[in-house]
Amino acid sequence: MAHGSRDPRHAATVHALTRRARTLRPGLRVETAFLDFNTPSVGQALSSLYLSGVRDVVALPLLLTRAFHAKSDIPAALAESTARLPGLSVRVSDVLGPSPLLVSALERRLAEAGLTPADRATTAVVLASAGSTDPEAIAAIAETAREWRHTGWCAVRPAFASAALPRTEDAVRALRAEGFARVAVAPYVIAPGRLPDRIAAGAEAAGADVIAPVLGAAPELARLLLRRYDTAAAAPSRLPALTA
Repeated sequence: MAHGSRDPRHAATVHALTRRARTLRPGLRVETAFLDFNTPSVGQALSSLYLSGVRDVVALPLLLTRAFHAKSDIPAALAESTARLPGLSVRVSDVLGPSPLLVSALERRLAEAGLTPADRATTAVVLASAGSTDPEAIAAIAETAREWRHTGWCAVRPAFASAALPRTEDAVRALRAEGFARVAVAPYVIAPGRLPDRIAAGAEAAGADVIAPVLGAAPELARLLLRRYDTAAAAPSRLPALTA
């Protein structure tokens, strides 16, 4: 279950990620749904599965933090479907973050942008997320930045494209003011869209030396999806109602 976007790159990226997950786990049925803007919706996807005979579903939120969509939108959409589809059991996995696999995906994208292991000790990184008004989500981003800093980068700072501060450009400028000669921006977002574009524009405006691509269909994300699936699928409850 992805957020959805008017930007066609978003849905294309989500579909590429789910295709990679199917490749890693042949025989596992993996479908894609969106909370907004794109089709199928969560309700449409569950109805299609139900009509094909499926009664047991694991719902995987393609979200990096537990913010409003994870706490409100997704439970509401799933509850609506389980109420109208008799016998349908839906278990909800954890959101994707935090996870060492996400950090590995960030490292992959920075390497693709040109950084080498030798650059770690002389490069400051801005961990740029979409942003949220949820304190739990903001705290999770900050904790990821702190943990990532311990892997050898000379600094890692969180930044946000909306709803929270600092903005990406302000974080880049602050690191420059502190004397870091090389600053890289690592978007902590899954798919392209308006807010990832804002991250990139802010990084460019502030003169970041390296701007990595979004996480996209990184193999680490596909592995993480399957890890979340396995954990949720192994849960003991199989009630014909929404369980989390």
